[in-house]
Amino acid sequence: MTVVVVGIGADGWDGLAPLSRAAVEAAEVLLGSDRQLDLVPASVTAHRQAWPSPMVPALPGLFETHAGRAVVVLASGDPMLSGVGTTLVRLLGPGQVRVLPAPSSVSLACARLGWAVEETEVVSLVGRPLELLHPRVQPGRRLLVLGSDGDTPAAVAALLTARGYGESTVTVLSELGGPAEAVHTGTAAAWTPTADPLVVTAVECRATRGTAPLPTTPGLPDGAYENDGQLTKNEVRAVTLSRLAAVPGQLLWDVGAGAGSIGIEWMRTHPSCRAVAVESVQERAERIVRNATRLGVPHLRVVHGRAPEVFGRLAPPDAVFVGGGATTPLLLDACWDALREGGRMVVNAVTVQSEAVLADWHARFGGELVRISVQRGEPVGGFTGWKPAMPVTIWSGTR
Repeated sequence: MTVVVVGIGADGWDGLAPLSRAAVEAAEVLLGSDRQLDLVPASVTAHRQAWPSPMVPALPGLFETHAGRAVVVLASGDPMLSGVGTTLVRLLGPGQVRVLPAPSSVSLACARLGWAVEETEVVSLVGRPLELLHPRVQPGRRLLVLGSDGDTPAAVAALLTARGYGESTVTVLSELGGPAEAVHTGTAAAWTPTADPLVVTAVECRATRGTAPLPTTPGLPDGAYENDGQLTKNEVRAVTLSRLAAVPGQLLWDVGAGAGSIGIEWMRTHPSCRAVAVESVQERAERIVRNATRLGVPHLRVVHGRAPEVFGRLAPPDAVFVGGGATTPLLLDACWDALREGGRMVVNAVTVQSEAVLADWHARFGGELVRISVQRGEPVGGFTGWKPAMPVTIWSGTR
């Protein structure tokens, strides 16, 4: 059974390419939203069925019911851009799905705005948390935000304003490609909500004077984190993350996570990076959730429990960071054994006892030992002197 997925824009039947029209006309069963089904003229006699709610769990039974029939699925624009085409390929396999795309909302929006597609960052909030936008909000960046409904522009404007980007230009493009196409422009701080549900939100990020950017490179300011003192300081954090070497799509275990800074900044490097924060103190685990949400990685998984007892619940990692508890019996062995081949492990130590453990690991497994000492300039009377922080010893190795 091959399912044909036809992209259809706001211009409806008149905007379909001949090949797409022919596919719809040959269908025995048409699946789609009520709005999409209404775009097809009555002359097409296929049985029409609107998506059930919730849709995804019902899909296997739906296709089993229509097995042996010519099934065409209607989708908005490009079905493979935050669309149902991706869902169906995952369910049925690429060999069982034929996709006939129409121009995507991204292409149409960039065409109207005069923006180069390759220079525009696309953020999909379709079925995803608004907070995913945080790492993408940077001075001078152009964003296209795809949302699930017409409430997205107001939510985006509120987030920008709260972050100190209230001067950003917000442009809402509705009904792109259709006869009711409209464009509304304003600033985030003075945004007036619009009512149309079919919108793309374009943002030109402008920071208000005095707003400090929060880059996606390692070493965010310590003040970006709510913490109780259990925080890897930003200079050490930057070095630690450089040795963990975040790679898109890979999974990190942040063991003894404290404020969650290592896992959070690992995930901020790329939208596909994943992390698990393991923390035994309930109050800290709750704090990590707040930090992750505020800094734009709400999908950080926080596991409240003791290491290594909780490791059996976790997927094998590509990298492991141990920020505390190096002296816990067999903890480092359990982390090392869990690593995938080629995975990296980094362990930080500040006490003599934990340094001794790292010296032993260096003797057993090689790798690198580095000691970092940071001194900060602070007032000494009317002058400035250096105040040293506790030195940190870092062991890093590749399995």
